[in-house]
Amino acid sequence: MQTTPVDLFASALHVHPDGGVRAAERRMRSSDGGAWQIAAFHVATDADVHADHWEMHPEADEAVCCLTGGVRLHLRPTAPGGAEETVRLRAGTAVVVPRGRWHRLEVDAPGDLMSITLRRGTRLEKRTATQ
Repeated sequence: MQTTPVDLFASALHVHPDGGVRAAERRMRSSDGGAWQIAAFHVATDADVHADHWEMHPEADEAVCCLTGGVRLHLRPTAPGGAEETVRLRAGTAVVVPRGRWHRLEVDAPGDLMSITLRRGTRLEKRTATQ
C-alpha cells in the first residue's frame, strides 16, 4: 500500500466499520457502506455553511470542529415555542451535536472547519422565516 497525503479540503476521509480508512469524495448527504466521514471546509461567508438550511443526522452524533476563525452553531428548538440554542465556536474548539438534532451554522470570522459524522440518512431542510 502506498502512503500519500490527502487534501482534506478537496476530499474526505471515510472511516469504515471494518476499520479501513479511505480518501473519497466528500458528501453532504449520505456516506457509503456505513462509513463515518471526516471532512474539512474553508468558510468565508454564510453561503459556505448553508446557513439558510437546517441539517440533521439521524444515525449518529456530529463533531463540529472550528480549526481557525469562528462560527455560531444554532440548534433548533426541540419543542414548539422553544428557544433556539446558539453555541459560539472559536479557533481550537468543537461541539458535539446530538444525533437527530437539527442544526445550522453562521460564520463570524472566515476560517476552517472540520466535521466528523456518519452521513447516512442526513437530511437538509430549507430554513423559513419562522425558523
